[in-house]
Amino acid sequence: MKTDGFPGIIKPMNTTFIRAAVVLLFLFAMAAAGTYVRAQDQPGAASPVLVQAVMCEAIENFKPVNQAVVFSISLGRVYCFTAFDPVLEQTDIYHRWFRQDRLISNAKLVLTPPKWSSFSSVQLRSADKGPWRVEIVDSQGMLMKTLRFSISD
Repeated sequence: MKTDGFPGIIKPMNTTFIRAAVVLLFLFAMAAAGTYVRAQDQPGAASPVLVQAVMCEAIENFKPVNQAVVFSISLGRVYCFTAFDPVLEQTDIYHRWFRQDRLISNAKLVLTPPKWSSFSSVQLRSADKGPWRVEIVDSQGMLMKTLRFSISD
């Protein structure tokens, strides 16, 4: 098809040029996808995802035992169990234990990829009766969850 002399009509493209353009477009898309994956692996890219947070009487085989919201002082100890999935990079989280709005303990826990469960505990004394809470906080100080419970006779 001869198109010389007819303004506004485009000549058909060379098939080699079209193939090269498709390959370049594909390579560009792959490079962009690779950059996205690498960005997720950078420090601070994403907080771990909290999938379970409970108060319990004990930890056995890395699992919470006897979940509750009211615990007897006679137990002597109470536990906060947390599970995260996924964990993209090693990171810290904190269990902040409060008794009647007073910070009693700030437990730093280190999470390791790809998923991680961890717990902290507090030893109970007779003066510890009443309302409690544990705030689960990420490494940037963002509150992930609050667990409320009570200690009674």
